[in-house]
Amino acid sequence: MAPHPVVQAIIDFTAGAAGGTACVLSGQPLDTVKVKMQTFPAMYRGFIHCFMSTFRQVGVRGLYKGTSPALIANIMENSVLFLSYGFCQDVVRSLFNMEAARELSDIQKAFSGSLAAIFTSSVLCPTELVKCRMQAMYEMEASGKIARGQQSMWTVVKTVLERNGPLGFYQGLTTTMVRDCQGYFCFFGGYEVSRSMFAHYMGTDKEGIGILPLMFSGGFGGACLWLLIYPIDCVKSRIQVYSLAGVQEGFLKTLVEIIRNEGVSALYSGLMPTMVRTFPANGALFLTYELTRTFLMDAAVP
Repeated sequence: MAPHPVVQAIIDFTAGAAGGTACVLSGQPLDTVKVKMQTFPAMYRGFIHCFMSTFRQVGVRGLYKGTSPALIANIMENSVLFLSYGFCQDVVRSLFNMEAARELSDIQKAFSGSLAAIFTSSVLCPTELVKCRMQAMYEMEASGKIARGQQSMWTVVKTVLERNGPLGFYQGLTTTMVRDCQGYFCFFGGYEVSRSMFAHYMGTDKEGIGILPLMFSGGFGGACLWLLIYPIDCVKSRIQVYSLAGVQEGFLKTLVEIIRNEGVSALYSGLMPTMVRTFPANGALFLTYELTRTFLMDAAVP
């Protein structure tokens, strides 16, 4: 027997929050390297150079810069994402005139994830703006784009409010929405297809494939997402970080300027740490989500 819809929503919300926490704690250092390479590609020769330079300049603390807003962002994003994902699955069933209890195909689940991204973008954009600015703070100060002494999260928040008001937190919202609607189609699609292939090979259902195949499927979904959306994410990071210095360009203008001044390759700066990060981070996300959801579902339905 399925739990009450309100109980189901609470379960999805809680499991998403747990998964988001696991994702940040396992992948934050490499996410910091990604943002630095996206916003200041000329400063670093590559992934290892950026990682070691950050470690030498500000220590381990520098690699975890922006962890607080990242935790807030991921807990909020994944709570809303998985809550919306369940709701959007019901919407897709209605669109295809399917029974409420019928299992969706992998492509239909991917489409549900894409719809869910509409809800998550408005939640994610403000916290991701603060996170990206904190992660690239050292480079912004070193390049003279901003004055020193703006290192704390609350200083960044105060600066945004003073210069742009509450709407300042939504710089890059359009880019975030464009990125996530495409990305989450691949994210959930890759995850579900990988689980289906493991289930077929092992002669079981998706729930019986075990921990390692489940984590691999989460990483595979993340890899599909990033390979598609990485150039868009690079533009988003530039908009959000450079707006700290008063430079606020739109998506198309920023994209054209990057290609004209730095070449297409600049749009993929930082891809390597992102791909390295995606398997442990998204593996931990889906493993924690599935385990938490299963535990809560068992508790809710004796």
